[in-house]
Amino acid sequence: MKNINRFISAFIVALTLLVASGCASTHKQEGTGEYVDDSVITTKVKAMLFDEPNLRSGQINVETFKGVVQLSGFVGTQADINKAVEIARTVKGVESVKNDMRLK
Repeated sequence: MKNINRFISAFIVALTLLVASGCASTHKQEGTGEYVDDSVITTKVKAMLFDEPNLRSGQINVETFKGVVQLSGFVGTQADINKAVEIARTVKGVESVKNDMRLK
């Protein structure tokens, strides 16, 4: 009976550890707090791009993962690309900006 109780206890501990390890964030997944932070960064970048009168911000896509902002889409000039990257870099929480924008 003692051996069965030990086995069951060890099994429950192992199962608990296995389940808990699934809650950790990995390099491809985010924890809830990271997701919220990235959503806030994305929203701020989009708002600042929208407020820039010379940019057609509707054609610029913004995505954020762990503080890295990715800009994609089509713009009219290289100056527009430079301005969008500059704006994104000024947002608090942005670690870096990846530019995947293209000229029309």
